[in-house]
Amino acid sequence: MPHQGRHFLHIPGPSPIPDRVLRAMDMPIIDHRSAQFAELAKAVFRGSQTIFQTTGPVIIFPSSGTGAWEAAIVNTLSPGDKVLMVETGHFATLWRNMAVRWGIDVEFMPGDWRHGADPAAIEARLAQDSSHAIKAVMVVHNETSTGATSRVNEIRTALDKTGHPALLLVDTISSLGSIDYRHDEWKVDVTVSCSQKGFMLPPGLGFNAISEKARAAAKTSKMPRSYWDWEEMLKPNANGFFPYTPATNLLYGLRESITMLMEEGLESVFARHKRLAAAARAAVTHWGLEVLCQNPAEYSPVLTAVLMPPGHDADQFRKVVLETSNMSLGSGLGKVAGKVFRIGHLGECNELTLLGALSGVEMGLAKAGIPHRSGGVEVAIKTLEEPTLANAQSHLKVVKN
Repeated sequence: MPHQGRHFLHIPGPSPIPDRVLRAMDMPIIDHRSAQFAELAKAVFRGSQTIFQTTGPVIIFPSSGTGAWEAAIVNTLSPGDKVLMVETGHFATLWRNMAVRWGIDVEFMPGDWRHGADPAAIEARLAQDSSHAIKAVMVVHNETSTGATSRVNEIRTALDKTGHPALLLVDTISSLGSIDYRHDEWKVDVTVSCSQKGFMLPPGLGFNAISEKARAAAKTSKMPRSYWDWEEMLKPNANGFFPYTPATNLLYGLRESITMLMEEGLESVFARHKRLAAAARAAVTHWGLEVLCQNPAEYSPVLTAVLMPPGHDADQFRKVVLETSNMSLGSGLGKVAGKVFRIGHLGECNELTLLGALSGVEMGLAKAGIPHRSGGVEVAIKTLEEPTLANAQSHLKVVKN
């Protein structure tokens, strides 16, 4: 039987596209060598710098996030270079596999898929590398498969404390525009991202924010590259153009999504994601289920990965939810396939949207016969009410002081 109402998309990306962004993209194609296009391109270059929190170049490729991964590798590294990566989950593993295919010597620090990258372990390993054989440290900021966020600022501190000259390459594909991230302040050399998560766009745009140190590394890199070459992009970008046909209508959408993020204010965007994530975790805990991420300091604001009780299949549960509530939840990936389902709460998501999603999960738990304690949605509501009061009290204390 067909469902009524809109489909509830609560995977951790692609995230739902706001109506404003859809309308912004609903435009006739224009000449990508015209002054009108140059005005659009320059606006999105400037706006992207604001979101990445950088004054340096942000290169926008017509690509997926995987393409932006590849661009980061082929512009900064050479075959045989040694890099340090951390097994935080499925996407860290995929980026590692790509690096290996490019002939990179990857030292992959093992992980349990329940934590982010350990800054202390990275510091200890870099301290051992007195010959500076490690050319780059590559980490995933928000591991979409596990719901664990790595502390990039602390990893930067680890590099600085050891005085190690390695480049810092960071994947922010599922975090940018949703979780506080500071490319310049944290001295990141290449930040990788894409369009379909915090930017609330369809897939199709890949981003590299790059430092001067990264551009210098590109001059000595021996990797073959053409489509992904930064300098070939930066030359025409300076005047608002691309070296090949750009994704014009996605750029219209990007301009609108940046406007929306700035209207709300980045700090408010980040706070909203934290508030919604806390409510989701409160519901999960009340149901008697377990959040996959084990370190509260690393809880992801954009998704919550939930472990199923032993003997119950996460994909079967997701099927029940889809068939009965018209809602898509994220599947378990890699090592946690069939064991985990993921609740996305990023991008265009507010309190009522989240509560609708949590209601669908709770109804699905009952329909699928999953052992749980009812009332998780009510707990989430109380959690959403509490921070408002706490923030108000905190503000009053500041005023009084």
